[in-house]
Amino acid sequence: MSGRIIETRDLRKTFEFGDVVVHALRGISVEVPTGQFVAIIGKSGSGKSTFMNILGCLDRPSSGTYRLEGRDISDRSADERAELRSEQIGFVFQAFNLIPRTSALENVELPLVYGGVSRSQQHIRGLEALDRVGLAHRADHHPSQLSGGEQQRVAIARALVNQPRLLLADEPTGNLDTSTSGEIMQIISELNRDQGITVVLVTHEPEIAAYADRVLTFRDGEIIADAAQLQPLPTSPAPPAKAEMSRDVAEESA
Repeated sequence: MSGRIIETRDLRKTFEFGDVVVHALRGISVEVPTGQFVAIIGKSGSGKSTFMNILGCLDRPSSGTYRLEGRDISDRSADERAELRSEQIGFVFQAFNLIPRTSALENVELPLVYGGVSRSQQHIRGLEALDRVGLAHRADHHPSQLSGGEQQRVAIARALVNQPRLLLADEPTGNLDTSTSGEIMQIISELNRDQGITVVLVTHEPEIAAYADRVLTFRDGEIIADAAQLQPLPTSPAPPAKAEMSRDVAEESA
């Protein structure tokens, strides 16, 4: 098996609005080794969310190739992409997207329900996922009984319940205060560092990007900088100081 979980070659995506053609991605070629933590930064409209949608098998490129663990999925059908999502990929979003009238455990179990897992296994795996984010003791609580940070932990547990190899996080701390953001990023960092889950994270915040091993900067549908972080990840729950980046990355994220 390839040591690269993500490989894209000349990835392009265009959207047509009447006579207007928008080039959201303009030839993205990138490789992500298995187990790496990558942050994507860039202004709104830079193409980073479009890129994440393709990585997550939520959309297909207009041209170019995308390989996930060596399999070309650029032209897979909607059903095939849905199967890949359920088997390989976990998603965490800025909005927690929890079902209000169900417990934390039931929210976490939801992907297993769709996957046809037995009820007893749903319960076991759901509790295990909650335990990984330190919330097994809150399994019976509804979202309204949880803080914002706890709700995001439930969302992370839901993303982990199918044991994905790739975690895609789109502004996961966007609705959280600084202290809680640090706690969430510490969980994501530990999942990457201790359990080998590959993480690709979109953020507008340099202090959040500082948790990653590598930073990709998007502008106008292109990658304009690809820089490794120059200092180790933090080990405390508090957000780290901004890691040193190359000059072009720092200027773009300012």
